[in-house]
Amino acid sequence: MVILLIGFYIACQVIANVTATKPVELGSIVVPAAVFIYALTFTLIDLINERLGKQRARQVIYAAFAANVLLAIYCQFAIALPEASGYPDQEAFAGVLGPTWRIVTASLTAYLIASLIDVEIFAWWRRRIGRYKWARVLVSNAVSTFFDSIIFITIAFGGVSGYDVPDLIGGQYVVKMGITMVSIPLIYLVRARRLRVEAERVV
Repeated sequence: MVILLIGFYIACQVIANVTATKPVELGSIVVPAAVFIYALTFTLIDLINERLGKQRARQVIYAAFAANVLLAIYCQFAIALPEASGYPDQEAFAGVLGPTWRIVTASLTAYLIASLIDVEIFAWWRRRIGRYKWARVLVSNAVSTFFDSIIFITIAFGGVSGYDVPDLIGGQYVVKMGITMVSIPLIYLVRARRLRVEAERVV
């Protein structure tokens, strides 16, 4: 189960970086398409933290960071390769997989800092308070996604004409916290499954 969580977490991180280039409009809120799957990663790292502890969770974060760096580098390499004659979609391919390094830098910086903050708060709550797992997830995600939204939007769009940075930060944060609220039951489902497996082993 833990291997699946780690794999899913890293997959969500990579998918988020690929899909971040498309903005989507939700009523009056404009957010990157990646925000929906990216928001799940904060609950997933909490689940990994719950099972493996803070140090292992940090190692998973570094592994996902390395995977995203590799993705960014290889995408640039693939774009630079000469396209086959008759291939009509080189420009579209580059547009989707070749975001500016400003966006990539913003994404990776925000991800690394926010994920490490999430791990620290989650571990602190478990050590000092212990109870109320739903609150542990909610508080750690509320703080980490706040920093994630500020860092990403500021680096990616700060000073760029046509973007309202405060509105973008607020929109991202609202969507991320909404997804966090929906995903909180995951931690109880994983715990229940673990207890069931342990009980079966004892029998």
